[in-house]
Amino acid sequence: MKQKLVLAFSGGLDTSYCVKYLSDKGYEVHSALVDTGGFSDEELKRIEDRAKYLGVASHITLNLADKFYQDCIKYLIFGNILKNNTYPLSVSAERIFQAVAIAEYSKKIGAKAIAHGSTGAGNDQVRFDMAFAIIYPEAEIITPIRDEKLSRQEEIDYLKKHGIEGNYDKAMYSINQGIWGTSVGGKETLTSKNYLPESAFPTQVSKTGEEVLEMEFLKGELCAVNGEKFTNPVDAIKKISSIAAPYGIGRDIHVGDTIIGIKGRVGFEAAGPVVILKSHHLLEKHTLTKWQMYWKEQLSTWYGNLLHEGQYMDPVMRNIETFLSDTQKNVTGKVWVHLSPYNFYVQGIESAHDLMASKAGQYGEMNNSWSGDDVRGFSKIAAMQNIIYYKVNGEK
Repeated sequence: MKQKLVLAFSGGLDTSYCVKYLSDKGYEVHSALVDTGGFSDEELKRIEDRAKYLGVASHITLNLADKFYQDCIKYLIFGNILKNNTYPLSVSAERIFQAVAIAEYSKKIGAKAIAHGSTGAGNDQVRFDMAFAIIYPEAEIITPIRDEKLSRQEEIDYLKKHGIEGNYDKAMYSINQGIWGTSVGGKETLTSKNYLPESAFPTQVSKTGEEVLEMEFLKGELCAVNGEKFTNPVDAIKKISSIAAPYGIGRDIHVGDTIIGIKGRVGFEAAGPVVILKSHHLLEKHTLTKWQMYWKEQLSTWYGNLLHEGQYMDPVMRNIETFLSDTQKNVTGKVWVHLSPYNFYVQGIESAHDLMASKAGQYGEMNNSWSGDDVRGFSKIAAMQNIIYYKVNGEK
């Protein structure tokens, strides 16, 4: 009997090569695509047809969009997480979920081996390998592209030699689309200087003029857009993206440290995530205390870094999620965002929990809960340690 193997399949050149190569090596290849919300029904059908054409024993689409939101995106919003103050972890967040799903499916059907099409030069190879090793350590991990150090042309030549048809024209840009943003890689991102051209971004600018977007949050979660209520936050995220992306909002290039130690540069388009994160952050500034905001920033940074490096399954992540969730009980209200071509800004908020509306006082205007003498005494005590320091040490 052939050894059963599950391949993480996307339908692209690398995974197409893997199907044929592994089949030739005597494996019974079962392809699995994990949809975290970035594929249309037409795309899913096209990928399934491609897998069957290549000769897989079976193909399955694992739909994880809702789980991805509940177990990850929700906490990225709660934490206002932007890697290096720029990148909403569009790809790195979904990759570990895809890897875990592939490992769990492989274990379920009793596959003896798991394969992925990652190269040896990026983060994904580590994320997949780690998840496979934790979830299904009994399975052999096979990585043809990485192990054979194949070029794109070598893969194309192999497929053509075996009569496999396909669109082998090298695309100028590598696009990875997901619900939490789309990454864009090309010749410009291989440099430290050049920016991506307009044509490289998946959503072209088609809106002119300006508009104001109304968003409503309930305990930190997006629940309404322009008065339209959503029971599923995934649909609300897609709605924001559809409104903001045609303005060219949410585009940037992220520069960061890869898991394997080298610097990496990638472009992205994430209109919905960026607008949501900035709006949620402003609402928190009005509804949380100073120390809540401080500790959220510390733990959120750790959460984003660990997630980026494939450490999602470490128990400390659940601890941080518990903290982040607890901070959201008063993060409820409306936020207004001004949109125009290539630009947006958050106008303001309205919330029953707005601490700026405190009856104790109004900044720069008046106070109702303390006197001038109270402030004089407080200021002296607050300065006391420095007063003593300069007296003792005689410094100017």
